[in-house]
Amino acid sequence: AFCRGRIVRVPKGPLIRVVGTEVAIPCSVSDYDGPSEQNFDWEFSRDTDFVRIVSTWDSTFTSEEYQKRVGRGDIKLRRSSNDAVELVIRNIQPADQGRYKCSTPSTDATVQGNYDAEVQVKVISDGLSVSGSKARSSTSLRLSEGDSFKLRCSATTTSPEHTHLHVTWQVRSGSSWRDVLSLTHEGKFQPGPGYEERYRSGDIRLDTGANDTYRLSVSQASSADGGAYRCLVSEWVRGADGSWQKIQEKSVEIATVSIQRTDVVISTSNVSVTERDSLDLTCNITTDRSGIFQAEVMWYFSASPDDTLSDAQLLLSMDHDSVVSDSTLISLSHVDRNSYRLLVRDVDVEDSGYYFCEAAIWVPLHNGSWHKVVERTSAPVSVVVTALEPDYDVYLNASKTPKFSDDPTELNCRITNVQDTEANIRFTVSWYYRQRLPGDDVVPEELLASMDADWALLPGDRGRERIQNGEIILSKKSADTFSLRIQWTSESDRGDYFCVISAWSRHRNNSWVKSKDVASASVNIFWATQDYTLTVEAVKLKPFFVAGHTFEMTCKVSSKNIKTPRYSVLITAEKPLTDQSSPNGTTRIISLNQDSVVRLEDWTDQTRVDGVVLEKVQENEFRYRMYQTQISDAGLYRCVVTAWSPGGGGMWREAVNGLSNPIQIDFQTSGPVFNVSVHSDSPTIYQGEVADLLCIVTMEGMPLEPDDMSFDVSWFAVRSFALDREPILLASLDRRGIVTQGRRNGSSELSLERISPLEFRLRVHGCEDHDFGNHYCLVTPWVRSATGVWQREPDIRAKPIFLSVKMDVLNAFKYPLLIGVGLATAIGLLSCLIGYCSSRWCCKKEVQETRRERRRLMSMEMD
Repeated sequence: AFCRGRIVRVPKGPLIRVVGTEVAIPCSVSDYDGPSEQNFDWEFSRDTDFVRIVSTWDSTFTSEEYQKRVGRGDIKLRRSSNDAVELVIRNIQPADQGRYKCSTPSTDATVQGNYDAEVQVKVISDGLSVSGSKARSSTSLRLSEGDSFKLRCSATTTSPEHTHLHVTWQVRSGSSWRDVLSLTHEGKFQPGPGYEERYRSGDIRLDTGANDTYRLSVSQASSADGGAYRCLVSEWVRGADGSWQKIQEKSVEIATVSIQRTDVVISTSNVSVTERDSLDLTCNITTDRSGIFQAEVMWYFSASPDDTLSDAQLLLSMDHDSVVSDSTLISLSHVDRNSYRLLVRDVDVEDSGYYFCEAAIWVPLHNGSWHKVVERTSAPVSVVVTALEPDYDVYLNASKTPKFSDDPTELNCRITNVQDTEANIRFTVSWYYRQRLPGDDVVPEELLASMDADWALLPGDRGRERIQNGEIILSKKSADTFSLRIQWTSESDRGDYFCVISAWSRHRNNSWVKSKDVASASVNIFWATQDYTLTVEAVKLKPFFVAGHTFEMTCKVSSKNIKTPRYSVLITAEKPLTDQSSPNGTTRIISLNQDSVVRLEDWTDQTRVDGVVLEKVQENEFRYRMYQTQISDAGLYRCVVTAWSPGGGGMWREAVNGLSNPIQIDFQTSGPVFNVSVHSDSPTIYQGEVADLLCIVTMEGMPLEPDDMSFDVSWFAVRSFALDREPILLASLDRRGIVTQGRRNGSSELSLERISPLEFRLRVHGCEDHDFGNHYCLVTPWVRSATGVWQREPDIRAKPIFLSVKMDVLNAFKYPLLIGVGLATAIGLLSCLIGYCSSRWCCKKEVQETRRERRRLMSMEMD
């Protein structure tokens, strides 16, 4: 198993070959060293001595007696790979019978294995003969599709060896031969490619008969079975290794078979007929069959030429006994031996499509039954049924046109000059609108509404909502007149209108199919309009007033080109300090709509809910009052007016907007100026201590008595080193002395008190870690004017101070250390007491020991 050496192999002999044939003896080498391409020497021996035949690497290797045959190419070497060659001998003769030796020159580093191999070749005489039926070389058969035919050939062998014959029937279509059916040398039947199903069904058989004959039987012949047939016979012998070897092959052409194809065609190509006429189609069967046969015909209809028989609709059929299936409007008749006529009476538009017929030929059998031999389907024929279109005109006129906005519009679409209409024709209408743009711009039309064949209304996208609300009414005034009415015409309705009259035809199944559309000329709906104008003027009634007084202004409105207008008014204020609820700086205060309903907009001061009033003085004049004005009310005040005109259905529609001139509220006072600061004596404290924060208000300018000023104070904290978080409300103290605290999660407590007229103290009792952060106060001053009215000053925010909370390490560990030392001391003393008592009373043992002399040896018990 561990040895390795060169191995030269040739087939195991003897090799039996037939005289006159070509012989190829292979030789290969494996497990060798050296170059990949190996050389080979061939020698021949009849008795004992070997004669050199041919070599792959030495041109002078050939002996004299083989030089002519090698030179003519009768003997040559054919290399199949780097390590394998074949010795090819053409026209082998009995003199070539003997031993053949294949040798390989050594290219190995060490000599291991075998370097040559021998094989015995035995040459036998040719005893194989192949002939056709009755010694005729070839015959011609002319058949019809579906017929049967039989072919015979004879094959015998007189070989002295035990050989087997392999018989194959082949057909040639074009330049190549293909196998039909074989009887192998092992006695097995083997159908050729494409003939497996026909072999299993018994349509193709191979039978053996007397005198070594082989008969090919073909039933249900098709056009693909046409061609030249030959009988190919090969002779096989079993080799010494048990494998089969083909030693020779012969063939003979038996017959040429031509199959006449049966075609099914429809006599006409594309057909065009008019509605209510008859459709006449003929199916012709092309065949040269002369015997008795019957045809089965089926007519099909499909909407597409690519539909299969399973998808198509069966119209009518006639079996081979000439029995026709029943149909009312369709008939099938037998015109002559090979023609079948389909007649469809009173055709309809739905009959347009593709028609084709399928024909099958039946022949009688010996037992009196009928057998189907061929089946064909014709190419589809396109049939177009042209509808009978009525002739009519359409006229559109406007019976009512608007002169102003919201006037009604009425259009009448009338059918005129109706000709060639039958009782089964009805008309419907579709209404379209197209916007008219300046220039040559093309705008697609929009569908307002349409009718189906049953006169059901189908609103379009543009007019759906208005039709459902009753603003657009569609009606049929008479048999030839349709009406479109717009109750209230708006500017968006201006444009071109046209109608389309559709004619519908009734089919045999009582369904309606549209046959024709006729559009009318367009009618333009337009009226001259002037642009709306609206002027708003705001007037300040009191030229000067002070804080606490009532501010009053009026807004006068004038308009043009607006039909019976009504006005809605909105009062807005533009303040120097931007309100949080109005990012653009404009605050909506109060409004009054066109129905005189007043609504507070962004006025959120609960203490002055009734402090603003807006009322209608005249139809075009409105008055605004603000009671007990505050300094925070300073700003620019305007009137925003919207003009409304009556629309359709009692609805108001917006016409135009207007903005008044601004009226300014500016309080010229020389009152005090307040400043706020935050102070703490110890901004860094330890946990559990009390933090004191002072909010100090300072005043500049005119001094005030303490009773004439008051403050709202709110404390906030930002829990971060930087002011990057939302502030948290800690506590607040209003000017009436009511304290409100925010929600807290910790155990620390807050207290807020007023310690002087201008100082407010916030205390945090029992400070914790989460009490750290930036703390500031927000102060809202209130000042009492000379008239006794309290005025609110702008809010003042102090600069924040950072409160740091630390942990007292000594106090934090003092009590735990004392408790630990005490417990350890007590447990140690207790342990000593227990040990002493145990050794004193519980574990004491007296030992009586006798006195021993020192001079004596110790007693043995001491061991």
